[in-house]
Amino acid sequence: MIAYIEGKVDELTTETVILEAAGVGYELAISLQTYESLRAKERARLYVYEQVRQDQATQLYGFATRQERSLFLLLLAVSGVGGQTARSVVSAYSPDELTRIIANEDKRALTAIKGIGKKAAERIVVELRDKVEAPMGAGYATDASPVAAAASSTMAEAVSALTMLGFQHQQVNKSVMAILSEQPNLTVEEVIKHALKQMTAK
Repeated sequence: MIAYIEGKVDELTTETVILEAAGVGYELAISLQTYESLRAKERARLYVYEQVRQDQATQLYGFATRQERSLFLLLLAVSGVGGQTARSVVSAYSPDELTRIIANEDKRALTAIKGIGKKAAERIVVELRDKVEAPMGAGYATDASPVAAAASSTMAEAVSALTMLGFQHQQVNKSVMAILSEQPNLTVEEVIKHALKQMTAK
């Protein structure tokens, strides 16, 4: 079993990274959270989950922190949640934000993630709420994350609306998070207007 891989960041995309260690290039599937942590690095250590699937090649997943890997593994244990779905969840929110969402049973924030319906969100909350502990207590009010401090429902509604308009979830989530980090008191409508302006200008 591989615990972690440390080496040169040889190739990096929003979905995968190739780490070169001891002359071997390891391709790992990554989340957007891990991608952001790797963007400015030439070398990195990623904590690994090795998924062995019948009749398919082994899939390696890499995570910037042990906490992110732990949450990913908890999600995999939820009925009906596979590797790609679990990666989408840990991509959408930081580990601290995700533990708060689950601990506070915020299903709306989960259903804002592409591929997570009401039933899946319900299962995640029911099966994991007693297995996670929200940082700084159960509330969202903390200096650790401006986005977490904002009403999670605002983010969820804005992401859901923009995704239904045809924008890619990853692009929408990143834009909305950036907007709420700077202006956490915006209404859903205001967030959508700002995000549309940003994304259509690119």
